[in-house]
Parts: sequence; structure tokens; C-alpha cells
Amino acid sequence: MNDRDRADAVYAALLQRQGERWVEPRIERTRRVLELLDDPQRTYRVVHVTGTNGKTSTSRIIESLVRAHGLRTGLFTSPHLERFTERIMIDGEPIPDAAIADAWDEITPFVALIDAELQTAGDPALTFFELLTVLAFVAFADAPIDVLVLEVGMGGAWDSTNTADGDVAVFAPIDLDHADRLGETIAEIATVKAGIIKDGAAVVSARQDAAAEAILRSAAAAKGATIAFEGAEFALTEQRLAVGGQLITVQGLAGTYQDEYLPLYGGHQGFNATLAIAAVESLIGAAANAIPGDILAEGLSGATSPGRLQLVGISPTVLVDAAHNPHGARALVTALRESFDFDEWGVVIGILSDKDVAGIIAEIAPVATHVFATAPESERADDADHIADLAESHGLEVTVHRDVAEAAEAARSWAASSERRAVVVAGSVLLAGEAVTLAAAEDWKAGWNE
Repeated sequence: MNDRDRADAVYAALLQRQGERWVEPRIERTRRVLELLDDPQRTYRVVHVTGTNGKTSTSRIIESLVRAHGLRTGLFTSPHLERFTERIMIDGEPIPDAAIADAWDEITPFVALIDAELQTAGDPALTFFELLTVLAFVAFADAPIDVLVLEVGMGGAWDSTNTADGDVAVFAPIDLDHADRLGETIAEIATVKAGIIKDGAAVVSARQDAAAEAILRSAAAAKGATIAFEGAEFALTEQRLAVGGQLITVQGLAGTYQDEYLPLYGGHQGFNATLAIAAVESLIGAAANAIPGDILAEGLSGATSPGRLQLVGISPTVLVDAAHNPHGARALVTALRESFDFDEWGVVIGILSDKDVAGIIAEIAPVATHVFATAPESERADDADHIADLAESHGLEVTVHRDVAEAAEAARSWAASSERRAVVVAGSVLLAGEAVTLAAAEDWKAGWNE
């Protein structure tokens, strides 16, 4: 069996477990496996990132900045767009197939032991995400890495990733999402997320709702942690459009960074970069250590955020964005208006049924000219006809399509009739992944009907 087949077999084994959406407020099971493995997550420094929106982009920018310092990095994010090895990055690249397969072989005896203990107690076996977290921690220790940028799976306090001790705790904007698991108010959700703050850690946060800010300040004080908020201790002071992205000026915790190039679209990405800069300053010793200019330039210019306002096609322009809740959809609409000069947008949209489908469509409706309703390949996908009905209730022109390939073909054909039209694919990370794969296979950047 070659290395790719071995890695694919690992993913197949993970998929046999209860899915990553199947979560309970517990952390002890993950901690028990890691203890048997001699706690690999304690062999490197950790920047722990949570929030409702922007945490993946922020994590990726942090990782790029840390790597620019000459440190070996790990990055753990979820979900993936195309292949599961994207979730476990080493030095900016998906983990090699051989490395993930070797790590799986390493943990298998200990997993079997814990599964047997759980079965004896009448409890279900370790889940997909519990095992993926253990697998990642072991793979990072084996690499070995110097710093891990660790994105929370869901929430914070009882998330499997919270078995690691974050030197820096990073909070992207907190909003309503996963209410069935995290709470029905922002304060309740913030309380769960604040659980990643460790004793003596440095905490940096985006601007938050007043209730969320109070929760974070209280949690930091209880842990003897320092805390800095965007808008008070650090800030994005200017951002301007530039070719392929934007120029940002940031007042950091330790220095001012003028007209730095960020190759990402959308005003929200400027705020994500600002938060990332503060996190890295905190990691290297905030007050006394501004990030050197050449390192900052290298780190920001190398930042990528696949599936987040990602340009995947030209002639016509096609963007892919993983906006999967109203807050993310709102940021997408703002970015389309501020960063692009098109009169009409065709929106290919597919959403999972456990999301706020009506809320997402309501946010996207003001910018949409034509909606191409479809569904990602998932049992959780909302019916395309339901999406179409909601879009029509906003007075939009709508067509229904069986999959993203058919929807994208129709949308690109629609957009190709005018240079003032463009296409955005949005509504789900799964749909974004399918679109990115399709665009690469069909080479949409080669142009329409060439």
C-alpha cells in the first residue's frame, strides 16, 4: 500500500467513528488517550484560537507570521475543503501522507485500549474529532514543531483541543452559532469559549459584544491572564484596496506597522490580520518586541485563506466563500461591495439544514441578482427547493440545480453575458470545497469557453 492509500485508509477509519458534529460537553476521553501517549501536546508552544467567525483565517495568518520568524509551525483547523490532510499543516503545507499514516499506527494500540474501557463502561467509542485531535497532536510532536496554532473545533472549554495549554488565547468575533450546543445568548456562548484561557496566558480579542467582553475579562482575571482588546490596546487604523488584496496600517501591542500588504480580499480580513499581529506580538513578548518589518511583510504576504473570498475563476470572475452563518454572510456582502466593482452578482448557494438558512439568505439577498440554488453533497444539506423559496420571498430571480457543477455552469454562463457580472459560491464549507475542486479540475481561470 502506498503512502496516499495509507493516509486515505486513516480517513476512512475516522469516518467509521461518530461524526465530528456529534459532540458532548466533555474532554476527559481525549485527555485520557493523550496521557497514555505521554502528552505530546505539551512538547510545543500553543496559540489557541476560538470565536464564531474569522477564526480559520486568523489562525492561518498567525501561522504564516510565526513561520516567518524562522520557527517550525503546526496548524490545526477544521473542516477541510478538499482533503483531510489540510487540517493538519506543517510549515504551511498539508501533512505528508506517510507522516499521518505513521502517527495513526502510533496511536492505534492506545485508542483500542480506551475504546475497550469505554465499551466496558457502556459508553460509545472515541469520536471522529476526539481521535483527529489526538492524531494531530502526535503528528506535530513527531515532526517536531516549535509552535502550534490550534483552532477550536466547537466552543472551547470542553472541546478536545482544550487538552492543550495555550500560551496565547485568541478570540475572533463571538456571535450566535451552534446554539443547541453552546447556548442561546452571546454571554452563554462566550462563557464556553472563555474556557480556553489558561493560567498566566496572554489573551487577545477582537471587538466583542459588551456581554462577551465582560465574560472574557472576568475569565482572564480569574486565571491571572493579561487581556488586550482590538480597539483599545491595538487597532486597525487604516485599510486601502490594493491589487490582489489590501494595504493595512496596524497599531499593535508593541509597534505601528504602516501600509503592509495583505493578499486577502474583504475588510474583515484586515481585522483578522490585526488580531493575528497582536497574537504573535503576545507570543514573542508584546511590550518589548515589535515584529521586525521584513518578517511582518513576509508573514502577511504569504498568508492564504482557502475558501474565504477565494478567486477561483476569471472571465467571468468566480469567488468562493465559506460563509455558513448570518454573521459570515454579512461580512461576505460587505466585502463584495467594498472590494469588487461589479453591478450584478450571481450567487450559487447551498446550505446545511442545521444552519440558520433563512438568516443567511436574508443577509445575502441585498447583493444578489440571480440565485442558483443547490445543495452540497451531504445528508445534512437543506433542500435546494427550500432555499429557492426563501430567495424568491426576497424578490430574487432563482433557478434550482441538482449539484454545484450544474449550478456553477449555469451561473458562469449567466455572468459571461456581461463584464459587469460576477459569481460567488457561498453558504457552506462543504459547498466551497466542492467548488474549489471543480474550479481546479475545469480550470476556470483559463476563461469562459476558451
